[in-house]
Amino acid sequence: MNDDLIQTVVNDDRQRFLLDLEFVQTLANPQYLNFLAQRNYFKNPAFINYLKYLLYFKEDNYIKYVHYPQALYFLDLLQREQFRQELVNANYCRYIEDQQLLAWQRLQRRKSQLLNSAVGISTATNSNNNEVEGTNAQLSANAISTSTTANNTQIR
Repeated sequence: MNDDLIQTVVNDDRQRFLLDLEFVQTLANPQYLNFLAQRNYFKNPAFINYLKYLLYFKEDNYIKYVHYPQALYFLDLLQREQFRQELVNANYCRYIEDQQLLAWQRLQRRKSQLLNSAVGISTATNSNNNEVEGTNAQLSANAISTSTTANNTQIR
C-alpha cells in the first residue's frame, strides 16, 4: 500500500472504525498478543497511546459491535505495564489460552444445563397442564352427568 491510500483509509471515519474494531477483536487471541510482545510493539509509546485510544470500544455506543468480549478484557489488561511484559513469555500466553478454552467450555456446559432444565420444566409443565386439563374435563363431564341425572330425577 502506498502512503496516499493509507491516509485515505485512515481519514475515512467508517474505515477507521472498522480497522479499529478488527484490531480490538484480534486482542482476544493470546498468540497474537505474544506476537506483538515479541516484536516489541508494547515498548512503543505511540502503540501504548493507540491502546488507550481504543478504550472507547467499552462505551455503550460501541460495545455492541465487539463480537469477542474477552478482547475488551485484554484491552484493559494491556493498559498495565506488567501484563505487557509477561506477554513475551509464550508459556504465559498458552496458559491464558487454556483458561479461555476452559471458560468457554464451562459456559457451553452451563448453557446446555440451563437448556436441558428448561426443556425438562417445559415438559413437566406440559404434562401437568395435560393432567389438569384432563381433570377439568373429567370434572366438567361429572358435573354435566350429575346435572343431567338431577334433571331426569325431577322430571320423573
